[in-house]
Amino acid sequence: MGILGVGHFVPPQVVTNQDLLRFVDTTDEWIMSRTGIRARRRALPEQAASDLASEAAQEALRNAGVMASDLDLVIVATMTPDSPMPATACRVQHHIGAHRAGAFDLNVACSGFVYALAVGAQFIANGTYRRVLVVGADVMTKLMNWQDRTTCVLFGDGAGAVVLGAVERGFGILGIHLGSNGGGADSLFVRAGGSRLPAWSADVRPEDYYLQMQGQEVFRFAVQVMGEAALQALEAARLQPDQVDLLIPHQANQRIIEAARKRLNLPLDRVFSNVEHYGNTSCGSVPLALSEAHQQGRIQDNHIVVLVGFGGGLSWGSVVVRWGGIIKEN
Repeated sequence: MGILGVGHFVPPQVVTNQDLLRFVDTTDEWIMSRTGIRARRRALPEQAASDLASEAAQEALRNAGVMASDLDLVIVATMTPDSPMPATACRVQHHIGAHRAGAFDLNVACSGFVYALAVGAQFIANGTYRRVLVVGADVMTKLMNWQDRTTCVLFGDGAGAVVLGAVERGFGILGIHLGSNGGGADSLFVRAGGSRLPAWSADVRPEDYYLQMQGQEVFRFAVQVMGEAALQALEAARLQPDQVDLLIPHQANQRIIEAARKRLNLPLDRVFSNVEHYGNTSCGSVPLALSEAHQQGRIQDNHIVVLVGFGGGLSWGSVVVRWGGIIKEN
C-alpha cells in the first residue's frame, strides 16, 4: 500500500510577525529566534476544518487521478472539528462526492495525520478497501488566545491530504512507529468543551476554550522524540538513516526540526521545512509539507521519505515510505 496522490490547501489570509506586533507583546526577532516562524495563515470566520480539508482532498484526488466516487473510506485527522458531532470526515465525504465511502475522524492532536496514515494503510494492506483518502486539517487560530504570546505566535491554519492504494511490491509504506505518553497530557491541552468540563459548567472560564501549553516541557519532549520516532520506523523498515532521501517532520519549531536532523545525521538538503511560512498547522502540518515537497520536485520515484509527527497526548508517530511504484490501471 502506498501514496497515489497528494494535495494541500491554506487560507489566503497571511498573518505576519509584524501583524502580530499590533496586539501581542512580542517582536519579530523574539519569534524568529525561538521558532523560525515569519508568517502563518488564518481561516476566514466562516471557514471550518471541513472546508480546508475538502479543498486539500480534491487536489489530492486530482493528483492521484482518482474519482471521489472510487473512494472506499475517508479519514480526517483533526483536533478542531467543525462540531463535536457529526464527524468532520462525514462532511468532507459529502462535500467531495465520495458517496459510497465510509468516514470517521481521528484525534491525536498534531500527531493525527501520521496516525491516520498508519490506520488507513491497514485497510489497504488487509484487502478490505482499494482506495482510502487520508486528510489532516486544522483551524488552530480559532483556539488561540491572542494575548498569549507563548501560543498565538506558533499556530496557523491549513490542510493536506493523500490518496492511498495498492503499489508495486517494495514500494509504499515500509515501516510504522506510533507511541504515546499520557502522563504528559496536561502539558498541551484545551480544558473545556468535552465531558470533563462541559460547555454549560459553572466552572468554565473563557480562557478554558483556548489551547494551553507548557512550552518548555513540550519542547524538551519534542526534541527527544522526533529523531527517535524516525529511527524506530526506519528500523521497522530495515533501513538506515543514511538511506533517507527526505525527512518531513512536523512543522512546529525550526529548532526542533534541526534537532531531528542532527539525530539522524542528515544534511540540510534532506530535510524539508516550511514552518517559516505557515507555522504549526497541527494535523495539517505533515501532509501540507509533504504536498509542497512533492510539488517542488523534492520527492522522486524510489525516494525514501520519512514522515514524523508529535503532539498532545503526549503522542508521536513516524512512517517510512518508498515513493512511487504506482500500478497503472486500465
